[in-house]
Amino acid sequence: MQVSKCIGTILLWIAGLVFVLVGVNNNDPYLVPLRGTGNLFLVVACILVVFMLVRGGAWRRRAPAGKLLVVLWCLPPLAMLAAHGVFEVRKHHVLQTEPGLTQSVGQHFIVGYRSFDEVAPLAEKGFVAGIYVTRRNVVGRTADALRAEIATLQARRRAARLPPLMVATDQEGGIVSHLAPPLTRLPALASLAELAPDEQKAKAEELGRIHGRELASLGINLNFAPVLDLRPKAKHNRLDFNTLINQRAISDDPAKVTAIAGAYIHGLESAGVNATVKHFPGLGRVRADTHHFNADLDTPVGELEAADWRPFRDVLSSTGARLMIGHVAVSALDPGRPASHSKAVVDGLIRKRWNYQGIVMTDDLVMGAIYQHDVCTAVVEALNAGVDLLLVAYDGLQFYRLFACATDAAARGELDTAMLHDSETRLRRARLVD
Repeated sequence: MQVSKCIGTILLWIAGLVFVLVGVNNNDPYLVPLRGTGNLFLVVACILVVFMLVRGGAWRRRAPAGKLLVVLWCLPPLAMLAAHGVFEVRKHHVLQTEPGLTQSVGQHFIVGYRSFDEVAPLAEKGFVAGIYVTRRNVVGRTADALRAEIATLQARRRAARLPPLMVATDQEGGIVSHLAPPLTRLPALASLAELAPDEQKAKAEELGRIHGRELASLGINLNFAPVLDLRPKAKHNRLDFNTLINQRAISDDPAKVTAIAGAYIHGLESAGVNATVKHFPGLGRVRADTHHFNADLDTPVGELEAADWRPFRDVLSSTGARLMIGHVAVSALDPGRPASHSKAVVDGLIRKRWNYQGIVMTDDLVMGAIYQHDVCTAVVEALNAGVDLLLVAYDGLQFYRLFACATDAAARGELDTAMLHDSETRLRRARLVD
């Protein structure tokens, strides 16, 4: 009995410390699933434990351990309250940004959201250039409801005399079909790789047209597809928890990737929806999942140019597609710095060497390879490198932190005005700003 009581007390101490850590880090993207009902459960659990400890005499004992345990279980709700306070102060500070600075910085952000009320103030005041819709925006809802929501946001933009919102999503086909249902679930482009060349192109263009028509019917004008990463040679990677590139990549043959992706983009663009090729510099040779870990691409540039980068160069030169930069560091160009905020990669390779003057955007900045490090440095370096759009997708509430990073850097004179001017020119040319 004494042993079981001792074990129970130890477990209470461990659980209490875990709950305190959860409360302190309540704003962390990893804890998104705990927000709302999860936080309510945490508070109720703490109250029940404190009640049981006090009723069991822990507070009345002479030894301080009992009182300390009671205090420990009182801390998680207080830590949560403090974390929420920090978020609200930052949000208030951002929303008070001077309108001119708001729009000059805001034109570089695309943000995900969970409710209309969460994103409407950002859209109608010019804090963002676009929104990102995904599965959470359609679960339990009809296509008509999402269509009406997007139309209302666009109407508010017009009333505020702001450019139309970019409305983006991930609808690749296959396992990444975030709006299906209510949209049609189509096969992955990889399913076309073994067809005859003419049939490949015809089927790929047809899939693009279907995606384009359905997305356009909702008011979505930007699709984060197709994937141009070459398929990895290994069929399974134990360190790839979320990217699952072996299931999403079209082929390990650069020529097939180029042909199928180009035809798909043609179909997508025929419906008025822009394509976004991803995830440069390529994830096929990378073992670590950038959703959680740092990743390095150690292959020589010559080998990459001949294989992995061929589809990117070919497709970008023959279509109007945007380019998404991933969080993989290219060791031969800028070791240790993810490509998404590397000037050597974005300005040196893509802009100057490839002469690509289209729209470049980051992959989601709320990913472990970026967010678990100095995310403010990543935001500033990305803008100074010539990146046009910063994506804040998984946890849209992190927008306030990242926006503050950019405006604080602007106030300190740390943003490259020449790079920002060039970026605004590209955005205007793409009709993304007035």
